Amino acid sequence: MNKIIETIKNIWRIEDLRTRILVTILFVAIYRFGSTVVLPGIDPSALAQLQDQTKGGLMSLLDMFSGGAFSQASIFALGIMPYISASIVIQLLAVAVPYFQKMQREGESGRRKIALYTRWLTIAILLFQAPTYLINLKAQTAGSGAFLVGDGFGFMATSTIILAAGSMFILWLGERITDKGIGNGVSVIIMIGIIARMPSAIIEELTSALSGAAGGGLIKFLLEIIGLVAVMAIAILLVKAVRKVPVQYAKRIEGNSKLQVGGARQYIPLKLFAANVMPIIFAQAVMFIPLTLAQVAGSNPTWVLRQFLDHTSFLYNLVFVILIIAFTYFYTAITLNPVQMSEDMKRNNGFIPGVKPGEDTANYIDNVMTHITFPGSLFISLIAILPALASLCGVKQGFAQFFGGTSLLILVGVVMDTLQQIDSHMSVRNYDRMLNSGHTRNRS
Repeated sequence: MNKIIETIKNIWRIEDLRTRILVTILFVAIYRFGSTVVLPGIDPSALAQLQDQTKGGLMSLLDMFSGGAFSQASIFALGIMPYISASIVIQLLAVAVPYFQKMQREGESGRRKIALYTRWLTIAILLFQAPTYLINLKAQTAGSGAFLVGDGFGFMATSTIILAAGSMFILWLGERITDKGIGNGVSVIIMIGIIARMPSAIIEELTSALSGAAGGGLIKFLLEIIGLVAVMAIAILLVKAVRKVPVQYAKRIEGNSKLQVGGARQYIPLKLFAANVMPIIFAQAVMFIPLTLAQVAGSNPTWVLRQFLDHTSFLYNLVFVILIIAFTYFYTAITLNPVQMSEDMKRNNGFIPGVKPGEDTANYIDNVMTHITFPGSLFISLIAILPALASLCGVKQGFAQFFGGTSLLILVGVVMDTLQQIDSHMSVRNYDRMLNSGHTRNRS
C-alpha cells in the first residue's frame, strides 16, 4: 500500500504528467455531464419504458457504451459508436480500394485525409441513426406524453442535428484527450461509459442475491466476484502475453580506435493480442446493425432479427465469434507489416538467427504472427461471450456484462495502455533528471 501511495506521489510531482491527468479528468467530467442532459422537448420522467427496453439484450450493450445516455434520451445518446462504425468502413476501403491504399502510404498528409473522410462518413451514419433512435423513442414512449412540444418534422429535424452534434462533440473530446491528456481518447471515453454503470450493476446483483430472488445468497455473490477477479487476471495475462523473436545484430568496427559496435541479441515482442481491443469494438459495432434494422422493422421483426437482438442466443454468439476472429486477423494485418520489419532489420544489420535476411525473414515473421493470432483470437472470443454464459447461469444482465466480454477486455486494455503511457512519461522524466544531475570530468 505504501508503494502505491509513493507511486501516486511521484506521478503527481511530474508537472507535465499532472497536467495531462487533470486535463483528462476535465474532459471526462464534461462527457459525463453531457450524458445527463436530456434532449430539448423531452420529459425525462416519462422514459420508464425506454429504460426498461435497455435493461436486457443488445439494447443494454448500446446503453452501456453510451454510459447510460441512450436510456436517458440524452444529447449524447448515440455515443461514439457511429465513429467506430465509420472507422471500420474506411479501414476496409484501405484494404480493397487503391485510392485509400495510396493515402495510407502518403504519411501524415494521407492520415489527415483518411481522418477527414472518416469524420464525413460518421456524420452520414449519424444522420441515419439519429432519426431511427427518435422513431424508437417515439414508439417506446407512446401515450406517456414524453414529447412536450410534439413529435412533428420540426422536432425530428432539430433533434437529429442535436444528436449528431453531440456525437461529434464526443469525438472532439476524445481527440483532445489523445493530444492533451493520457491514453487513447476514444478508448478512454468508451471505458468511462462502461465504468459509469459498474456501481449500480454490483449493487443490483448484491441486492438480488441477498433477497433470494435468484437464489444462492451471499455465497453466490462472493463466488461471482471471485470469478470476475479470475477472469480479469486471465485477461491481463493474455493482453501482456508476447512471443519473443530473437534478433542478432552484426558486429562492426568504427573509427581508428577499433571500437566494436553491435553484436547484441535483442527481441521483437510480438503480442498475442496485437490488435488489442479493436476487434471487439469493431465486431460489437457490426452487431449493432441488426438493432437498427429491427427499429426500422417496427414491432414485427423476423426470426433472424429476433435472434440477433438476443445476446444469449446461439446464432448471435456464433456470428460474434466469427467477426472477432476475422477482425483480429484483419487489424493485425494492417497494423503489423512483416516486410517493413524485415527491411528495418536489414538496414540496421540485424537478422533472425537461422533465417536469411529479406523475404525469408518477412515470411518467418508472418508465419509466427499467423500461428499466435489464431489462438489469440479464440481466447479473446471466449472471453467476449462469457457475459452470455453468465446470464444463462443466472447472473443479472447488468453485472454479467462486467463478468467478461467486451466490457472487461476494453477495461483491461485501456487501463494497461494508460498505465504504460504513464510509465513512459515517468521513465523520460527520470532519464532527464539523471542527465541534469550528472557530472562531467574536465579533460586536460
